Parts: sequence; C-alpha cells; structure tokens
Amino acid sequence: MTVELAIKVDVDTDRGTRIGVPNMLRLFDALGVKATFLFSLGPDNTGRAIKRIFRPGFFQKVQRTSVVSVYGIRTLLNGVLLPGPHIGKRNAAVMRATRDAGHEVGIHCYDHIRWQDGLAHMTRAEVFAEVEKARAEFQRIFGEPARTAGAAGWQANALSLEAYDAAGFDYASDARGTSPFRPRAAARVFKTPQIPTTLPTLDELLGRPEYPDDKLIDHYLSLLRSDRPNVLTVHAEIEGMAKLDWFEEFLKRASEKANFVRTGDIARRLRADDETVKVCDLIDASVDGRSGTLAVQATVERP
Repeated sequence: MTVELAIKVDVDTDRGTRIGVPNMLRLFDALGVKATFLFSLGPDNTGRAIKRIFRPGFFQKVQRTSVVSVYGIRTLLNGVLLPGPHIGKRNAAVMRATRDAGHEVGIHCYDHIRWQDGLAHMTRAEVFAEVEKARAEFQRIFGEPARTAGAAGWQANALSLEAYDAAGFDYASDARGTSPFRPRAAARVFKTPQIPTTLPTLDELLGRPEYPDDKLIDHYLSLLRSDRPNVLTVHAEIEGMAKLDWFEEFLKRASEKANFVRTGDIARRLRADDETVKVCDLIDASVDGRSGTLAVQATVERP
C-alpha cells in the first residue's frame, strides 16, 4: 500500500508568519511538496502564555525546546509589555501567497492564547464569537470562506465542534489520534469530520535523551504507516525557522518512502463515503512531551 504523509503547518505568531512561512514556501517549492497551512488571524498575544507556568511539564518543555531562541524576545513580550500585533492585517500578502502557491489554507484561530488557554472556560456565545472573528478575517484576506480549521493547542470541546458544524467546514483537524473520525462529545455526534494529527510533533521530542537529535528522522520514518493517513503537524516558528535545515533533510528522506498530500485531500476522499467514517469520543487527555491536556481521539464506535 502507498504511504501518505500530510504536512499540516500551524502558524502561531506574527514572526512565524513573516519569516517562517516564506521559508517554508521556498522549501516546499524546491521539493515539490504541497501542504496545509492553518493561520492565526488576529492579535499575537504570545506573551500571555506565561500563565502556563502552573501546568505540569511546562518548565521541562521550555528547557528542552529553547523557547526564547525559537520565538524571540519580541514575540514573548507581545500582549504583555508590548501590544500584540494583528497578524492578519500585517501579513495578508504572505497568506495569499501561500494559497497562490497551491497550498491549502485554513483557520488556526483568531487569538491563539485566548483559544488555547481559555476555551474550556468560554460560554457558547464566546466560542461562536471567536470562530466568527476568525472566519471574517479569513474572508477579508482571501476573498472566500474558510473550508477548514485546526484548533490552537489542539483544544476542542462540544461547543467548538458545534461552532464548526454551524460554520459548514468541510473537515477539521483539532485532535490527536490515529485515523479520520466523526467526533462525539457531550453525548452528541458532530458532522464535521476530524483528520487528527497522528505523529508526535518535533517540539515534543526535542531535547529528550531517548530521542537523540541525530536519530529523530529515523524515528519519524519508522512511525509511518501504509494502512492509514499519516499527519504531521509542524510549526512555522520551529521547522520554518530554528529547525529549517532539519526539516529539509526530513522532507527529502520522507519523500523516498511516502507521497505528500494535504489534509484536505484526505478529507475529500472521506466525503465520498461518509457512512464508513467511524465515530470516536473526543476527550481531554495528556500527550507525551506536551504540557496540559489536549483533544484526543478515544473509543471507536460505528455510526
């Protein structure tokens, strides 16, 4: 069977959009790779992530991944000591260039920190308002409605799934899991299918003795499967900047084993036979190498 690998690029910050995305576009063009880019569209308030110091595992991740060198001092002050720059207004040309290069584009969030750190405490009206702000900014930038979204920090619940259904997205990529599914939360099955991230992210493995840097590519290649889609989430701020050379080598070696697809390509095949898509509970659970809890694909049940 053919091995498929979808590269999903989460773009979290103004700096990642300005610098990381163009770096990735040049690399993808040189290697003939088409990917899915999900953009943060509102204010970059990255500095407000300081509240995460109370989460288990936060300091270990900061030490392993060299957060200051990856994001830069300016970004880490955004929204705290410095005003958060509006990513969509400053970087619309970069975003449109991404689409024009043949990549899929979608919504990551409006305000990354507000969604990642605040979704669990939002009311239904607040969740819907946040999604609508992102949709309106996407429409302004691209001149067309967004067809997909992938939640900041893999944070999703019944309210956000309801908002996605109301928005009419073709599919979403909010969860960590093993295969495409229809999500069930709060005893309700939602119609927008999920294409989950199936592989660990680079920042979950970096700096860990059990995953030495010179063996990371081999480790990733060993995880690729032919019996289901493989989805790797990368970040414009990491693979597009600090680890760009590593990412180039990874793509070159992965191309010898896998065909690159966009997550939307996977979703289009699902819509041809929706009744075969399994229903899975969407739960909050921990993921090795990442602080806090994420939306995770759980028990399987047929529709």
